[in-house]
Amino acid sequence: MARCNRNHEGLVSEGRRQFLGYTGAGVLAAVLPGCGNDELHSTPYQQTIALGQQMIQQAVSDPSSPVAAISVAMIKGNAVVWQQAFGLASVPGQIKATPQTRFNIGSVSKLFPALAATILVDRGLITLDTPIVKYLPTFTMLSPQYAQITMRHLLSHASGLPGTNGRNLFTFEPVTGYAADTQAELANSHLKHLPGELAVYCNDGFTMVEQVVLAVTGQNFVDFVQSEILAPLKMTNSSYLTSVPSSGSFSLPYVNGTQHQEFVNAYATGGLSSTPADMMNLAQMVYGGGMFEGQRIVSAAGIAEMGADQTKSLTINPSPEWRWGLGWDTVVQPALNAAGVLGWEKDGGTAFYSTEFFVVPGSQFALLVTGNAGYNARAIAETLVLSALKEDGTISSLPAKISTTAPPVASGPGVASGAGIYGNSDSPYQVLANADGSLQINQWDAHTRGWAQIGAYRYRSDGWWWSDTDTVSYRFAVVSGNDSEGSAFNYRYLMKRVVPGAGYAYLTLPVGQQLAPLAALDSAWQQRVGTQWTLTNDSPSAVPIVVLGNPPGFFATLSELPGYVLYGNEDLRYQLFVPVSDTLGGMSVKVPGNFGRDLYEIRFASTSATTLTIGSSIYARI
Repeated sequence: MARCNRNHEGLVSEGRRQFLGYTGAGVLAAVLPGCGNDELHSTPYQQTIALGQQMIQQAVSDPSSPVAAISVAMIKGNAVVWQQAFGLASVPGQIKATPQTRFNIGSVSKLFPALAATILVDRGLITLDTPIVKYLPTFTMLSPQYAQITMRHLLSHASGLPGTNGRNLFTFEPVTGYAADTQAELANSHLKHLPGELAVYCNDGFTMVEQVVLAVTGQNFVDFVQSEILAPLKMTNSSYLTSVPSSGSFSLPYVNGTQHQEFVNAYATGGLSSTPADMMNLAQMVYGGGMFEGQRIVSAAGIAEMGADQTKSLTINPSPEWRWGLGWDTVVQPALNAAGVLGWEKDGGTAFYSTEFFVVPGSQFALLVTGNAGYNARAIAETLVLSALKEDGTISSLPAKISTTAPPVASGPGVASGAGIYGNSDSPYQVLANADGSLQINQWDAHTRGWAQIGAYRYRSDGWWWSDTDTVSYRFAVVSGNDSEGSAFNYRYLMKRVVPGAGYAYLTLPVGQQLAPLAALDSAWQQRVGTQWTLTNDSPSAVPIVVLGNPPGFFATLSELPGYVLYGNEDLRYQLFVPVSDTLGGMSVKVPGNFGRDLYEIRFASTSATTLTIGSSIYARI
C-alpha cells in the first residue's frame, strides 16, 4: 500500500529509495495554521465536511508534527461537493494555500501509467500479458527470466524487478533521463523473484512503462499522458515537473530554514503535480467507465481490468488484505470492505508530501486528500469516506472499530522453529524463544549497531502473539510449494498485524523472511566489514544530499547469522546481502508487500576496488 509516503502506520520505513518513506515532518518548521479558500456546493454532506474541516485544521495546527498545508476535494456523481485548502503554500511568504495550489501526489501518479497502458491496449498496440521485450527489445537483465515480464506484472508489482532506482529520485532541481537510467541499471541487475511469483511494491516497474510507451508510440511518457489523459480530462492544474515552473501556485517544502520546490524525476511512478479538484475529474472518468463529459478516454473494459484483483494467480501471498489492482494499491479497500462497500484506494508519498485517493465506483463517489508532510492521510480519508457514505445512506452505520486490546493468553504452539534472524528491505528482525513460552522480538538498530527490543509477546486465543503494552501483534506464516520453473520453495515469514488508518480493519503483512546461516565470509568480504562509503554520483540538488548531508553507508555483520554482510545507511536502510562472489553481494529475501520492496545488489569491479555500485549509484570508500 506504499505505500509508497512517510513511516505510514509503522508499515513503511524511512528512506528515499523506498519512495514512500523519507519524511519531511521532522525538519519542517512550525507554521501558522489557517484556512484557504473553500468552495462548497449544495450537498448532503454537511456533517462530513464539518468533520473534515475539524480533522484537517487540527492536523495543520499540531505543533508536535507540523504540516504546512493540506488540500481536499470530494465528489458525488459529476458534482464536486467540497474542495478546500488549509495552511500555507509558502511558509516564509505566509502565503495561504488555495484549492488551486498544487501538490506532488507521489505514487497516486501510478494510476496514469496504468491508464496509459490501458489506452495502448485499446488501440491494439500492446496486450497486458505479452512480454514487454516484444515492444522494448532493448530491455535486458542478468536473470534470463526477465524475458517473461509482462505489462500486467509491471502494473501490479509482480515483475520481480529489484525495487527503486534511487539516484536522483527526489531533487530540488529537475533532472532528466531517469527512466533511461533505470533501464540501464536493470541491465546489470538480477531479478529478486520470478515474474508473477509474488507482489512486492516496485517503483521501477512503473518507470519501465515509460520506456514501453516511448517505444510503441514514439511519444515520451510525459507528452503522451498530457495529450491523451490530462488534456481530455481538463486537468489544467496537473503536470509533470520536467522544468522549473514559471506559473501556478505550489505547496513548497520549507526545510532547515530554506524553501525549496521538490522535483520527482520518476514521472510514471510518482511524478505528477496536481490538485484535489483536478483529481476529481479523473475519479469521474474512473467510475464513469472510461467516459468524461461525453468523451471516451479509455474503454470500460480497461477501467474494469484496472480494478480487478491481480493477486489471485500469485504463488506466494501470505497477506489476505493485499489486493493489488493495476496501479491501485487495493481494489478491496479494507475499511470500506468492513462496511460492506467496494472501494479502490491509492496512496502516495514523496520526500515531503502525503496523499490518499479513494474511489467508490458503485456510489460514484471519490475523495482525495493531499498535504505537505507530517499527518495521517489515511486516517483522515477513511474517516471522511465512511462518514459520507453513512450520511448519504449508502451504509446504515459505521463498521465496528477493531479492538487493540490483547485477548486472553492461550496455550501456544512450540516456537523454537520460529526463532532466528529475519531479513527484509528495512533492517533485520531477531526472534528469541524465551523459556517461559513467550517471544522476544528485536530489530537491528543502526545507531548502536546492535539489537533494540521491540517487545515480549505471548500467544493469545486469537492465534497471534501480543504484548500487554503494544497494539501490534505477530505470528509466523510458512509458505511452501513449487514455483513456475518447478523448483521447490519453503519460506517462513514473521507476520505483523496492525490497525492502520481510522481503525476499522486489520492489515497483515510479512515484515521479514527467516534466513539460514551460511558458510563464513571469505577474506575479501571480511576486509570490508567496518568500512564506510559515500555516494558520489547524485545531483548536488538531491534531497538526501541537501537534507541528510549524504550520510555514509557502512558494512557490518551479525554474529547470530554467519555468512551474510549487512550494508546501508539512513537513506538506503539496512539490508542483509549474500556474497555471491568476491565482487558481488546478492539479494537475500523474497518478502511480499512492502518489506521486500527496494532490494539491491552490491557490485565491485575487483576485490580491491575502492568504489562500489548499488543500482546506478556509485559509492567511494572513505
